[in-house]
Amino acid sequence: MAKKGIAQAARKELADVPQQLAALASMSVPELAEKYLEVYGEPTRSRNRDYLKKRLAFRIQELAEGGLSARAVARISELGDKLPERWRMRQVEETKPTASPPPAAADGRAAAVDGRDARLPPPGTVLTRVFKGTQHRVTVREGGIEYEGQLHRSLSSVAKLITGTAWNGFSFFGLKAGGSKEVTP
Repeated sequence: MAKKGIAQAARKELADVPQQLAALASMSVPELAEKYLEVYGEPTRSRNRDYLKKRLAFRIQELAEGGLSARAVARISELGDKLPERWRMRQVEETKPTASPPPAAADGRAAAVDGRDARLPPPGTVLTRVFKGTQHRVTVREGGIEYEGQLHRSLSSVAKLITGTAWNGFSFFGLKAGGSKEVTP
C-alpha cells in the first residue's frame, strides 16, 4: 500500500484522538514501532520509547486535526537553508509529489545522484581549519576527502584523525550554519 493510502486509512481510524493518545502510554517499543509504521507509512529506525510516543502523538493529532497552517509552511519556506535538512527534504516532497526523493546513503546522510554527499562543496574545493595552532587543509574529491595525500570517506573521519575525538565534519570545517570557513575553489 502506498504511503498516502496508509495515511488515509490511519486518518479514518483516528476518530477518538484522546483514546489513541492514552493508548500510547501503555504500548511497548515494538508496539510503538508497529503503530509508527501504521501512521507514517514507513518503518522507524528509533527504539527510543519516549521519542516514538512523542512522534506518534504528533502524527495522530496531525492526521485528525490537520497539519501546519499555510502561514507556518510559508515561514518554513522563507527560512530555507537555515532549516534542518529533514525539513528541507519534507518541503521538496510536499511541493513535488511526483518526483522521487533524493537517494540517501546507507547511514541516512543526504546523497547526490552520483553518490556524493549533497552537503559537500564541489570537487576540487579546499577547506581549511586551524586546530591547536596548526592549519589543516582538505580537498573535496569525487571519491571522498583528501587529507595529507590520503583519501578519506568523510569529513568526520578527517576531523577525528586531526582531533583524536569524534566530531561532525561539517561542524569542524565550518560548513554548518554559523560556522566560519575558508573555502578555496
